[in-house]
Amino acid sequence: MRKLIFFDIDGTLISKGNQVLEESTKEALRKARANGHICIVNTGRTWRMVGNWLPQQTEFDGYLLGCGTMVRYGEEILLHRTFSPEDARRIMAALDECGIDALLEGADNNYAKNFSEFQSERFRDHMRRRHPSDCLPWKEAAGNFDKFLANEVEARRMELFRQQFREDLSFIDRDRGFWEIAPKGYSKGSAMTFLADRLQIPMADTVAVGDSNNDLEMFQSAGTRIAMGNAVDNIKNLSDFVTTDVLQDGIWNALSWLGAI
Repeated sequence: MRKLIFFDIDGTLISKGNQVLEESTKEALRKARANGHICIVNTGRTWRMVGNWLPQQTEFDGYLLGCGTMVRYGEEILLHRTFSPEDARRIMAALDECGIDALLEGADNNYAKNFSEFQSERFRDHMRRRHPSDCLPWKEAAGNFDKFLANEVEARRMELFRQQFREDLSFIDRDRGFWEIAPKGYSKGSAMTFLADRLQIPMADTVAVGDSNNDLEMFQSAGTRIAMGNAVDNIKNLSDFVTTDVLQDGIWNALSWLGAI
């Protein structure tokens, strides 16, 4: 039975902080595709943060990006949801008013303030490590970003922002005060359903492989759920199988258990 298999990136295809797929992961993906299964990346990252390196390391059949805001299958973009300039300016103004640090993530570029303008040293450190020099000016972001990463300086500030946009945005708690935020109704799960419907594959034949809280909606939508050995408890508790850690042949063992290789 052909499966439509969706893989998170960080902590699933690669270890956090790494950019290289393990050889066992590459071989498992090649074998699964050769056996007729469809392998799809499903990530919170936008194309800006994936397109430069991942396709060069191994082949996938498609990419679900930015927490469901973009769907690419083969060479075709099937869906792309960007905040309108008006909605973007309203979000940016509210982030300023609430004193919340944010990285605005688009398909082509990221946007941020200068390091000296960040409220939190924790966010400043995150930006130094992950985005030291690849962001365009904050003022150029309106109409050009699909989702954003925010860091609360104080919980009450984030709660104020969440209440203001509870009808417009979806909030994913990434721990340590970090929040991944996308348009309401868009998620890894919604993108899975969209692509499965387009390919006319029943959701019962979909598989989710992941490790973190932003994989919850993917797990809730999938017919079969595989948690990495390094996954958080929320994901393990929803899984049908817990494989080994990402650096311990986790993808190979996951696809072996599935019968895809």
